[in-house]
Amino acid sequence: MAEVASMEHIRATASMEDIRAVASTLGIDISNIDLDSIHLPPGEDFGIMSDDEDLHEEDPLEYDASFGNVIVVDNLPVVPREKYDKLEGVIRKIYSQIGVIKEGGLLMPVDPDTQKTLGFCFIEYNTAQAHGQPSVVYREAELAREKTNGYKLDRAHIFAVNMFDDFDRFMKVPDEWAPPETKPYSPGENLQHWLTDEKARDQFVIRAGSDTEVLWNDARQLKPEPVYKRAYWTESFVQWSPLGTYLATVHRQGAAVWGGANAFNRLMRYAHPQVKLIDFSPGEKYLVTYSSHEPSNPRDTHRVVLNVFDVRTGKVMRDFKGSMDEFSVGGAGVSWPVFRWGGGKDDKYFGRIGKNVISVYETETFSLIDKKSFKVENVMDFSWSPADPILVLFVPELGGGNQPARVSLVQIPSKEELRQKNLFSVSDCKMYWQSNGDYLAVKVDRYTKTKKSTYTGFELFRIKERDIPIEVLELENKNDKIIAFAWEPKGHRFVVIHGDSPRPDVSFYSMRSGSNTGRVSKLTTLKGKQANALFWSPAGRYIILAGLKGFNGQLEFYNVDELETMATAEHFMATDIEWDPTGRYVATSVTSVHEMENGFNIWSFNGKLLYRILKDHFFQFLWRPRPPSLLSSEEEEEIAKNLKKYSKKYEAEDQDVSMLLSEQDREKRKMLKDEWERWVNDWKRWHEEEEAERQRLRDGEASDEEEEYLAKEVEVEELLDVSEEVLSFDFDQD
Repeated sequence: MAEVASMEHIRATASMEDIRAVASTLGIDISNIDLDSIHLPPGEDFGIMSDDEDLHEEDPLEYDASFGNVIVVDNLPVVPREKYDKLEGVIRKIYSQIGVIKEGGLLMPVDPDTQKTLGFCFIEYNTAQAHGQPSVVYREAELAREKTNGYKLDRAHIFAVNMFDDFDRFMKVPDEWAPPETKPYSPGENLQHWLTDEKARDQFVIRAGSDTEVLWNDARQLKPEPVYKRAYWTESFVQWSPLGTYLATVHRQGAAVWGGANAFNRLMRYAHPQVKLIDFSPGEKYLVTYSSHEPSNPRDTHRVVLNVFDVRTGKVMRDFKGSMDEFSVGGAGVSWPVFRWGGGKDDKYFGRIGKNVISVYETETFSLIDKKSFKVENVMDFSWSPADPILVLFVPELGGGNQPARVSLVQIPSKEELRQKNLFSVSDCKMYWQSNGDYLAVKVDRYTKTKKSTYTGFELFRIKERDIPIEVLELENKNDKIIAFAWEPKGHRFVVIHGDSPRPDVSFYSMRSGSNTGRVSKLTTLKGKQANALFWSPAGRYIILAGLKGFNGQLEFYNVDELETMATAEHFMATDIEWDPTGRYVATSVTSVHEMENGFNIWSFNGKLLYRILKDHFFQFLWRPRPPSLLSSEEEEEIAKNLKKYSKKYEAEDQDVSMLLSEQDREKRKMLKDEWERWVNDWKRWHEEEEAERQRLRDGEASDEEEEYLAKEVEVEELLDVSEEVLSFDFDQD
């Protein structure tokens, strides 16, 4: 029987080779045994499970003894019995938006003596889940804790939300404090390492074909220096964060940010399926992602999903979902960015426009300021000051012109109106902030009396001056079409391209007039320019008057301080122009919009072409932004005054590089000359070696000299055609 059991075990667990080996050790001739005829005694299995026995076993029941679907909400108002139902309704309304509360799953204890609530409640969510997905069992409860912990019901009641299971952990905290274990300091990677480049160079990123490259702009060497290259790094586009710390890539599963001291490592992922667009907050604290999805019902509009992530942790701070109509502006579809950031680099506020409202959120709790939107009847547009928590909004005319259009400046978070200007016969408005928030220009298109045409003027607001004075500016020919407008960064000047002719005029203005700093004045007008776009240097003073599209890439480098043209040039079919963050260099590029001449040119600020790179299927060129200078304005002024002293070091370096380049150029010319002379000598040698063969082919004539030949001129006449024609003559007979 033991032998039979051994054979049965072998049969169940071993291969045929193993069976033969074991049978041999037992002295059994396996060829004489019919394994299928072997049966175990009834009721005996010798510990061997049948092939189908596990099908009849029942799965052991798993009991969930935890309370992971229960949250505890503390800091609720203490109310008497008569207000119990009202408070319960408010709490249920808040938490039902996050998930389905179990029937009877909201419990708010009452003090039996005072018959008042105790200031907290328990909320139990449904725990229904798909089999095999334990990670989402308590997603609703955890989401409720994340979204409502710190929720401000009113000034005196800010919710403190915890998971019920956390109380076990809290109870295990020892009564006596023990100092935490000190961990050795491990320095993180310096994400600003690129700013310490000894040559003070700037980086840029390009996309061409399937490759994405980050390079140094080495203008001294007249070529870029590679930093990092990767194929298929992104599935659609790349984007620098506003201060240059991160490079963002976009994928079907979501977005990712990259950075590092010596290489670009992935620092964080942000899950958002089918993400299409991304936008950083000005201070890089938050990342907004956007996607739109086809509706299940063809009659419905697309569904929009927006997530606001914490950049460092990857946590979703707030999400927004709804139909395309809910996020569209004036029926014209979704305008990107949906959320506009305000309050300078602190990332304190962001807002979006809705139907008759402007919704402004604060990032401390990611809730609406005062828990309600800012109602503005028929509001069409708004924008934030780049430096202060001030927004400007535009409301068009109402009631067929009986109620004028208006532009209003509003302080946030108080929502106090700082200044308002009523405008009549308005067709449209566009708002332009100066980079420091010192000035605001409102371009106003107005109807003429006949309503058949429009003309344009500007309302100029001096934001930092008392009572915010407003000036009206009209062009000499107020019927001129405004093609482009641009403020000087950090300055007081602005430029307008205007006119209806193929060669419009370019006018320069200043918000200062001689000794009077409170009056706008015209500096000059350049007549008949091939320009339709303006590109100021980020440091001011210099500007490029560019003729893109129909003007085929005409470039004029202009010095506004001296009011003179420094250079004119052309980058044929240029589609994009971008200054580097220091204002020393500018890049012009031809993207894959055109099939030919794809690539980019790097120019000096005064219009000298430094180098040119051609790239097939060229998609993007982006300079890496720099964070604001750590120097104070006084320190910057001191450097400007003593620039010659500081520049000696760099002039010496430039001279060394210039000498090196000159030496390299001389070596290159010498190499070309040597190659030419080697080529000539080779041909002379071949000529001498073939002299005998040439003599043979010339029937013994040995000379190759031209003067030993007799030149004869022979004239040959050839009759090409002969034709006969009968002419008739009429003679008058008087």
